[in-house]
Amino acid sequence: MKTKAFFLCCLFATAVLSAQPKLNPNNIPEIVKAMSPQEKALLVVGFNSACEGYTPTLPGTGGLTHPFEKYGIPSVVMMDGPVGVRLEPDWHDGLGEAHFTTCFPTGLLTAASWDREVAFRMGHAIGEETLDMGADVILGPGMNLLRNPLNGRNFEYFSEDPVLSGSIAAAYINGVQETGAGTSAKHFAANNQETNRLDGDSRMDARTLRELYTRGFEICLRESEPWTVMASYNLLNGEYTQESYSLLTGILREEFGFRGLVVTDWTGMRNTPLQLHAGSDLFMGGMYKQTEHILSSLEDGSLQMADLDRAVTKVLELVVKSVSFRLPDFVPSLKPDLEGHAKLARETAAEGMVLLENKGVLPLRPSRVALFGVHSYDLIPGGNGAAFVSCPYVSQVNDALKEAGFTLDPQLEKLYKGYAAFIDADLTLNHKVNVHVGQPQKKELELTPRLIGEAVSSADVAVITIGRTSGEARDRVLDKEFLLQENEKSLIERVCEGFHAAGKKVVVVLNICGVVETASWKQLPDAVLCAWLPGEEGGHAIADILTGRATPSGRLPMTFPVDYFDIAGAEDFPYNFISDKANESVVHPERRGLDPKNLMYTDYTEGIYVGYRHFLTRGVEVAYPFGYGLSYTSFEYSAPVVKRQGKQVVASVKVTNVGPVAGKEAVGLYVHAPLGNFADKPERELKAFGKTRLLQPGESQVLEFSFPVQDLGSYNAACSRWETAKGKYTVYFGADCQAPAASLPFSL
Repeated sequence: MKTKAFFLCCLFATAVLSAQPKLNPNNIPEIVKAMSPQEKALLVVGFNSACEGYTPTLPGTGGLTHPFEKYGIPSVVMMDGPVGVRLEPDWHDGLGEAHFTTCFPTGLLTAASWDREVAFRMGHAIGEETLDMGADVILGPGMNLLRNPLNGRNFEYFSEDPVLSGSIAAAYINGVQETGAGTSAKHFAANNQETNRLDGDSRMDARTLRELYTRGFEICLRESEPWTVMASYNLLNGEYTQESYSLLTGILREEFGFRGLVVTDWTGMRNTPLQLHAGSDLFMGGMYKQTEHILSSLEDGSLQMADLDRAVTKVLELVVKSVSFRLPDFVPSLKPDLEGHAKLARETAAEGMVLLENKGVLPLRPSRVALFGVHSYDLIPGGNGAAFVSCPYVSQVNDALKEAGFTLDPQLEKLYKGYAAFIDADLTLNHKVNVHVGQPQKKELELTPRLIGEAVSSADVAVITIGRTSGEARDRVLDKEFLLQENEKSLIERVCEGFHAAGKKVVVVLNICGVVETASWKQLPDAVLCAWLPGEEGGHAIADILTGRATPSGRLPMTFPVDYFDIAGAEDFPYNFISDKANESVVHPERRGLDPKNLMYTDYTEGIYVGYRHFLTRGVEVAYPFGYGLSYTSFEYSAPVVKRQGKQVVASVKVTNVGPVAGKEAVGLYVHAPLGNFADKPERELKAFGKTRLLQPGESQVLEFSFPVQDLGSYNAACSRWETAKGKYTVYFGADCQAPAASLPFSL
């Protein structure tokens, strides 16, 4: 067995210049042939802070590939950051200057825009900042399906539907890569919970896998070409995804046509020869023993050189795309366009906020506001973990409303700002922070009846902000994080009771990371705005919607159930797993006397009936359906058209703004399909979507849609193929899956 000293010797020996070919985009096979087995093994194993001699130029770097000076091969630098480049918090350079990047709205809000252009523009700005900070590849977008509302990373992801998820991810990727930076679509595949994510087994049938959990990646790869795809941590039907030939080679490469590099999630040691044979190309974050394992496996025949050479080729193909290779003298500015990107972050945030309720109170006019809730004064911009962004500031709802001409109750403002400052000091100085990178959520403050009464007397309207955050490495808990806590619900009830008794209105703002229970209280306030985790400019964006500076056009990318247990497969998730640990990536249930169900394995018993597919087909009542959202204006649909043109289905519909103000309309195209050879199918499924430009009152736009006929099919696991039934189909137009605005039949 080779030693760590041997590993380092191999690494630094590569710096010795010799008469070797120098890498260029046209001689990769020559470089592969020239490299020794030791050099090849080093190249496919990443390099990070666990390695001696690692000195990152950029604090927060996720990892690098190994450089080989004699071949002209530089390191490729990879950074966390689906919603912004993740630097180490409070990073100061050698001159004492603080450095920050822009915290954009989370993936969930981006998908709620139903707008590819929004995702593209955000991705483009993130790509620019990736290069500004000296990195080559941003580790995003995250695009796992929202199978369950309690997944801790749902805020990073896009939707419960693979069409919306795949297309928004593709637009983000195209935006990033237009700048010359690269992306990593993640996590492939079926990585739908954080609890025991390293060793949990996602168990599902082939139809479910193909129609839901790989479908979004398929669509993404049809519409974009990410430089890398990240293989997930978990097992899939008893096999680690990183070791699955059928998944990484059979489906991803041969069927989906992926030509880029497969990078492992930051896993550690597994069966390295099996991973290489399966199609894993680059091992992150990199361990000495992985290199040793490659060399010993070549010697004993358990690894074929052809598999290693394929991986080396893919790494070199990544290298020649990188800025580190293309512009070797490039000096990163370390000064991203924070001002310009903040403006974009504000616009993006407003695009994806969803107006859930409005009984005529919104938009607000300048008035006296009683602003309740700690997160009105301490907004949660994003989630924790790999998606945490150290940004220069966070705009607050209280400040933004004052800028917009509102007068705030000074007593409430003083109380909440003091309370927020105390909580921050208690968490940090008293060593109570217990999250995996980032900050915990602040508990809501109890208010006395007298204080609420004084606010009723002094204000014209009340606004309450309720917050939720989550993050990588642990899932949310049903009782504490899906349901409103007792003091939160009490705050809404008491404020509504007091203000309504005085003939005054109440608005609730949800500053949330994902679905929360709303059915039991949503009719109490006069308006409810879902603002998600809206990034550093969230306060301004919320004020823009509340005041009518921006007309809400966001639509839900997932379903809000009446009750958690209305969800199909609700029991098949660790919804009641409670732990005080910040990181539950590894769980040993046998050591803790726990049932292994939903910890060591999770059965996807709901099959294809995730989200709206379940609620629509089974007729289960919901609080808010997939695609739901209100506006300050209204739209009419007319002249729907659907027809087949060769291998494509093409459709169009005319959308007219018939309301009083300018606005945008998101439109989904849903299809009800005949059963064909299948015993069951969802009532309808999203097949395409689009969004109008900003339409003035009376203005119209024709939205056009196109998708392959094969997308109407279902996966027949018995014969391992997609089948498209002949017969009558019905097409529905409208973002809200339960209330389409237009429909018409067509036949295949």
